[in-house]
Amino acid sequence: MTQTTAYRTCPLCEAGCGLEITVSDNRVEKIRGDQQHPMSKGFCCPKGIALKDLHEDPDRLTSPMIRENGRFRKADWDEALALVEENLTRIRRAHGNDSVAIYLGNPNTHTMAGGLFVRPMAKAFQTKNFYSASTVDQMPKMAACGWLYGHPGRIPVPDIDRTDLFVVFGANPYVSNGSLMTAPDMPGRVRNLQNRGGKMIVIDPARTRTAEAADQHLFIRPGTDVYMLCAIVNVLFDRNMVKPGRLSGFLDTEDISALKDAVSHWTPKTAAPLCGVTEDEITNLALEIAQADKCAVYGRMGTCTAAFGTLCSWLIEVINILTGNLDAKGGTGFPKAAHIPDGSIAKKGFATGRWRSRVSNAPEVCGELPAALMAEEMETPGDRQIRALVTVAGNPVVAVPESDRLDAAMAGLDFMVSVDYYINESTRRANVILPPAAILSHGHYDVFFHGLSVRNFAAYCPPIFEKGAEEKDKWEILAHLALIGQGQGASADPGEVADAMVSQLAAGVISAMGGEQTAGVSRDALTGMLSGSRGPEQVLDLLLRIGPYGDNFGLNPDGLSLDKLLASPRGVDLGPLESWVDRAVSNPDGKIHLFANVFQQAMADLGKPDDTDSGPGRPLRLIGRRHLRTNNSWMHNIPALSAKNPCTLQVNPEDAVRLGLKDGQTAQITSDAGIVSAPVEITDRVMEGVVSLPHGWGHDMEGMQMQVAGANPGVNTNRIVPGAVDPLSATAVLNGIAVTVS
Repeated sequence: MTQTTAYRTCPLCEAGCGLEITVSDNRVEKIRGDQQHPMSKGFCCPKGIALKDLHEDPDRLTSPMIRENGRFRKADWDEALALVEENLTRIRRAHGNDSVAIYLGNPNTHTMAGGLFVRPMAKAFQTKNFYSASTVDQMPKMAACGWLYGHPGRIPVPDIDRTDLFVVFGANPYVSNGSLMTAPDMPGRVRNLQNRGGKMIVIDPARTRTAEAADQHLFIRPGTDVYMLCAIVNVLFDRNMVKPGRLSGFLDTEDISALKDAVSHWTPKTAAPLCGVTEDEITNLALEIAQADKCAVYGRMGTCTAAFGTLCSWLIEVINILTGNLDAKGGTGFPKAAHIPDGSIAKKGFATGRWRSRVSNAPEVCGELPAALMAEEMETPGDRQIRALVTVAGNPVVAVPESDRLDAAMAGLDFMVSVDYYINESTRRANVILPPAAILSHGHYDVFFHGLSVRNFAAYCPPIFEKGAEEKDKWEILAHLALIGQGQGASADPGEVADAMVSQLAAGVISAMGGEQTAGVSRDALTGMLSGSRGPEQVLDLLLRIGPYGDNFGLNPDGLSLDKLLASPRGVDLGPLESWVDRAVSNPDGKIHLFANVFQQAMADLGKPDDTDSGPGRPLRLIGRRHLRTNNSWMHNIPALSAKNPCTLQVNPEDAVRLGLKDGQTAQITSDAGIVSAPVEITDRVMEGVVSLPHGWGHDMEGMQMQVAGANPGVNTNRIVPGAVDPLSATAVLNGIAVTVS
């Protein structure tokens, strides 16, 4: 028996923990946390250990599937891709580019192919009907940072390893392992914070695992964070505690003055009864933030997926800015990813609404339309109606509000193609499914998450196994789709897409050096110096070499390249967050736009919650929750991760008595959008007036072929979530949904 050890970055959540994988006779023997990994230091959650089961899942597709007469059959790649080309070309010719929609799911961000090859694929189809999980998740943070700093990718992260005070709004990093914050071993990092005399405060409608570990937890009514955040800013102004320090040079004094006026009536006294916290609790929190030597305020899903998600995300940034904690040691900072060259983000500023959705007139944000409105774009006849859908690692039938409506709309499409491992709730509607090679058969580099890391870091993991002779890597599949979109055909060489990317990048490098004569090197000579196989590896090598730590093709011999990362299988520690706000800000004037017009208008329009929410007969408010063993809907076919059904309706004991509910009995949950049923779990982990169901379940739909998930289906909470969106970022409102329970 031949036994080897491979080192791998876990691709199953944002933390990027290091794994040590023992391989025997071309099979995974065992997986454990890598004790010597620079970032995770042996920490690994159950998802990483279960990577073996995902790799070997018998339900995972290994060849293309074509649906005929309601049933799927296996096909070869030539037949499947030809069918995709024929139908997408036919529909685009008859109805225009916008008749084809693209939807990207969460797992795309966890693959190198998704990070590098989705863009050319989407660009090739030239459709304005582009959707992703971002508009049911993180778009408020992206949009807020876009308006503030000039680019939606400039997202500051907490310097958790050096802070004194970590304030968490609506996030559960003990379970999510960080979200828009790559921080392996979050429990260990918080323990280190507390051991050095620091403190963590959590504001959340539920006593989550993170809240349990906190030094202080404040319950807050769902959807009211915006009022509490306004009140904190009010206190900073009222107590003369606005001290941006060296950030002052990046701020407009008129913005500061206008912001002070805008929050003047949002006092702790005004906000407290709306939020369900006391006036003193709000005031004391504001004072602690202002008086801390180093403080990082952080918010995620609970703040993003609410009616005022973008305002909340902006206000969190405002607090960090006004207290001088942005771009400061122990505050929040801009990570410097190894593959993103300095100056590669043009200082053009940020804008939305370059186009709008056809039916609801919702604005484009970051090139996307709201996923919550996809169904109406499929249902409503007329110009630009969606008639074909391309999904890539996405399950919108589970992930998107009004999911039953979306499922019915997808059933009426003329054609659908999915890039996916499974026949799930969404891909069961596909005419063609194109499955990538097994997850351990392709290389891995965290294109997205290295740019969100609490410590600068880079790691590349080569494939552990060779892909099968009849398998295609995900980048090849996306490249085939790009070639179909470009009109070059399904039989064209997918490597041409990679070659074009490399050539374009090389041309940009030479242009930045003053042209070939000044640079003394040609495009071909530059690309000839690249390491790695044709495809994403060569693209990555070029990006690394011209990145902030790169070797500049030999001019900086100690710098990074793909070869350097291959020689360091556990990755390279590039040091703590550094101050570089002067380069991170991408507004044309080089300033932080603290109070952009869009926020001035939103603050002027900000009203109190509906009065019908008060009184003994008020509806309950539904929130979601995360579980450590799952990541949305895409790991529920793994026995080790789905042994126990977590889909209980958590109800506060006081509400249970009032409603006559008993632990374990089935309850009916009704909203304006629909009805679902779930077993009751009576617990004081949720505040009175709040009920909680986890997101991403409901595997009970006819036609899906996932045995483990089907045997433990749970409840799809999105069946009762209306299609409302936050108007500033077009993000679905998933939290604070009014429901009755009986």
